[in-house]
Amino acid sequence: MSISREELARIAELARLDLPPEREDEMSRQLSEVLEFAESLRRLDLDGLDPSVFASPEGALRDDVPNGRRLDPETATAAAPEHEDGFFLVPPIVEDLSP
Repeated sequence: MSISREELARIAELARLDLPPEREDEMSRQLSEVLEFAESLRRLDLDGLDPSVFASPEGALRDDVPNGRRLDPETATAAAPEHEDGFFLVPPIVEDLSP
């Protein structure tokens, strides 16, 4: 499946990417390759296979076991540009929630 320039522009807009014109061909080619790979996975014959055939039952649902390595909030946030009461402060991603 080939991604057109219009589709690429729409994807970049939705992802809020500033895609320079000189990278459009490369990005279009890479996205097309990703979609072709995903399509190849859809063509696999998986009839009769358990969806979790490759998952390890021991590791999939285990209780969390502390390993003794832990940072207290003050140490974890010590080098952060902004922090408060042991939490990282980050700028808002969405500034205006009104439609």
